[in-house]
Amino acid sequence: MDNSSTLPAGSASATPLKVKSTSSRIKSIFSGSVGNMVEWYDWYVYAAFSLYFAKAFFPKGDTTAQLLNTAAIFAVGFLMRPIGGWLMGLYADRKGRKAALMASVLLMCFGSLVIALSPGYETIGVWAPVLLVFARLLQGLSVGGEYGTSATYLSEMATKERRGFFSSFQYVTLISGQLIALGVLIVLQQTLTEEQLYSWGWRIPFVIGALCAVVALYLRRGMEETESFKKTKVKPKESAMRTLLRHPKELMTVVGLTMGGTLAFYTYTTYMQKYLVNTVGMSISDSTTISAATLFLFMCIQPLVGGLSDKIGRRPILIAFGVLGTLFTVPILTTLHTVTTWWGAFFLIMAALIIVSGYTSINAVVKAELFPTEIRALGVGLPYALTVSIFGGTAEYIALWFKSAGMETGYYWYVTACIACSLLVYATMKDTRTHSRIETD
Repeated sequence: MDNSSTLPAGSASATPLKVKSTSSRIKSIFSGSVGNMVEWYDWYVYAAFSLYFAKAFFPKGDTTAQLLNTAAIFAVGFLMRPIGGWLMGLYADRKGRKAALMASVLLMCFGSLVIALSPGYETIGVWAPVLLVFARLLQGLSVGGEYGTSATYLSEMATKERRGFFSSFQYVTLISGQLIALGVLIVLQQTLTEEQLYSWGWRIPFVIGALCAVVALYLRRGMEETESFKKTKVKPKESAMRTLLRHPKELMTVVGLTMGGTLAFYTYTTYMQKYLVNTVGMSISDSTTISAATLFLFMCIQPLVGGLSDKIGRRPILIAFGVLGTLFTVPILTTLHTVTTWWGAFFLIMAALIIVSGYTSINAVVKAELFPTEIRALGVGLPYALTVSIFGGTAEYIALWFKSAGMETGYYWYVTACIACSLLVYATMKDTRTHSRIETD
């Protein structure tokens, strides 16, 4: 049994630290990744089922207005992500990556239970959306802490030569969580009537999420702590935030490289299901299967691109995303608006997601390689969560706002402009594969 997690952050172990075997690394990465998958399933199941439960939590109105309400609460959940990134980042850098990952999955479990058990608007009136907001705030706190700690854990656990490959599994599990949420939706669409889904069937995925979080907690108990953390000697009286602010260039790099990538990711994943229904005019069933098919292939691409970054560097991959995203976002979304077939929509969204892979597959490892061990989880989690809250969390709401104002193409240019800003960062930053802080600590 590994007792290293019980040691304080600044203490030294009585025996020399062992070099982890490949099997040991893979086992720990798997345990951490499964928990990450459950966290993101719980987070995304909200977006996947919002078409069904919007009527339960809000008074009667037109479909776009109800979707705007649920999208607003989806965005509200992102407000807690910076707080989660801050609190869990501090906790992970002081008490260990393992302890913080266990705490985050507990919060997610509770948030899912609240949504699953909440009465509807017709039963408790305004308290229904209040409970929904409360649950999303808890989930936002959890996910905000999960990202930075998970990115740090996977990056520290991997070897230098394969760090891009192993770290890419953060988005493999993130996407698989979203894919499982869509899979549950497809199964329920096939087994329940539409009336049952609108009435009570939408609660089932949240119950599943809460139960899976308990399993994830059990698996995370068996994770090993990273050697980088165990070797760190942290001064007890030192302010982590003060230390973090000594790295302004790294902080701004995280913000800049995240802005365009996270907006593109949320545009082509969580928002796309609603876009296909509300704008293109496809059925809910078709939009769901298109999303599931594209997400599955998107998930499979992540390790390939991550492994490529171990060979040619992180910077060329990011630049490729920035250039292609700037050039092709407007053409892809404009053409998608007029598409009439399942396969036409599939190929367009798949092309967009291949481009986005240049960001998603390696963004976690790039951020982890920027910071020293004693503030790595905080340095990755806090600025990332702030940026995602501003750009990723508001993607659906801004897209729907442009649509309601009759200027939907304005959103296409908004996404393009944000990717172009990130491209400037990619073009001027150092390649973290050859300038990593993980080896120099």
